[in-house]
Amino acid sequence: MQLYLPIADLPVNVFLVLAMGAAVGFVSGMFGIGGGFLMTPLLIFIGITPAVAVASVASHIAASSFSGALTYWRRRAIDPALASVLLCGGVTGTALGVWTFTQLRALGQLDLMIALSYVVLLSTVGSLMFSEGLRAMVRTRHGAVPARRTHNWIHGLPLKMRFKRSKIYLSVIPVVIVGIVIGFIGAIMGIGGGFILVPIMIYLLRVPTSTVIGTSMVLTLVTMLFATLLHAVTNHLVDAVLALILMVGGVTGAQFGARAGQKIRGEQLRLLLGLLILSVGVRFAVELVIRPEDLFTIRELGVNG
Repeated sequence: MQLYLPIADLPVNVFLVLAMGAAVGFVSGMFGIGGGFLMTPLLIFIGITPAVAVASVASHIAASSFSGALTYWRRRAIDPALASVLLCGGVTGTALGVWTFTQLRALGQLDLMIALSYVVLLSTVGSLMFSEGLRAMVRTRHGAVPARRTHNWIHGLPLKMRFKRSKIYLSVIPVVIVGIVIGFIGAIMGIGGGFILVPIMIYLLRVPTSTVIGTSMVLTLVTMLFATLLHAVTNHLVDAVLALILMVGGVTGAQFGARAGQKIRGEQLRLLLGLLILSVGVRFAVELVIRPEDLFTIRELGVNG
């Protein structure tokens, strides 16, 4: 069954897009992440231009993050103060990212920027997560006790603030910087950034795991909603029909993914997630080198040029 996408300006198979949404929703539910790092490349691989894919997936991520953030709020697993400071940087980073997105599109360099960003970011993060998960599995198999976490130089920075829900005393400087970075890359690449934000908050900022996921979802929700509005107003690239189809599939797949994730150990989840992220990065690199025409369509280059 073919359906015409007005903004993407091409027909797509509805069942294929639904299946993609369900698959990414399954992954999102299993690993507790937004899934934008996987959805955006999949849309590009089926012929949707990178600009439309990034802008449309942002709305999909915002919608999927809403239910998750609401659930964690009811469980009192969100730190409002920490989320507020993160959002100060996140909103700024998102606005800067959309502005950069617009400038690169006007110069005709947007597709190249998106492709290179995915190759570098996903390959790096995927390799790190895969190796860390592998080491954790080896330690668990040998019965080794994980090293006790200690404070680092970040905790010596000035302008400290007490985050009562997370029970930490931390400078707002690194928190705002993290928010800016996540907001910026989210607007450029169409990803929520949860797979980057959560490890940073746990391993660098020493935020307890009890409040990490819920707080990160609040940041993802607001920044992706803001990015969607900015993309719609400034670039007119948000395809509401595409986003709606993805949401239907994503919500369905997430339910099954959450159940599957509960049956897998933490270090195994990190290993699988790292392998998945690395695989997407490698696939993007292969497409960029061997078949660049799949990433840079004549239609998009004509609009940009």
